[in-house]
This record gives sequence, C-alpha cells and structure tokens, in this order.
Amino acid sequence: MKNKNKLKKIALERIKILFDEADEMFNESQELANKYIRTARKIAMKVNLSMPREFKRRYCKYCYSYFKAGKNYRVRVNKGKVVYYCFNCKKFTRIPYTKEKLARKRKK
Repeated sequence: MKNKNKLKKIALERIKILFDEADEMFNESQELANKYIRTARKIAMKVNLSMPREFKRRYCKYCYSYFKAGKNYRVRVNKGKVVYYCFNCKKFTRIPYTKEKLARKRKK
C-alpha cells in the first residue's frame, strides 16, 4: 500500500516536470512539447493516477497537443461552460463552470 502511494507521488512530480519542460520548449519545438505531454499521460496511466485538474486543462484531449495561450487554442465562455477550441485537430472541449459561479455568489 505504501509503495503504491510512493509511486504515485513520484509520478506526480515527474508529470509536473514534464509540463514545465513542455511550457519552456513550446516556442522552440511544438512537437517536442507534445511529446512531453504524451509521456506525462503515459506515466499517469502506468501508476493509475488521474491527471490533476491544473494539468488536464493544459492539453487537448483529442490530439494531446500542449496548449499555449493565443498560439494554438481559443477559450470562450458559452452558456455556463468554458469552451477550449484546439487549432491543431479542430475539436473542442466544454468544461462547466457552474460550481465556481455558485461559490462566487455565496461569498457575496
């Protein structure tokens, strides 16, 4: 049991490193950045770790290309959802944000 948790912790650290590297390499080589994302996904799958939310939204779910703001994807808000549109594969991902809306209303 402890060994699995240790493996997941190590995998998460490696995933963070790969996403940082993808961010740095994007301007030089988009293909290398995309390769880092694919590697990070494989690491997560190997140890049965669900990708953390902060990383999930930084790549395309269809072609696994790394998202760089203003370069290869578009973000729009439409009917209570945030829509990410990938310029590489021409597909989009919808993410609901109703929970965040409710949380903001409760704070006021």
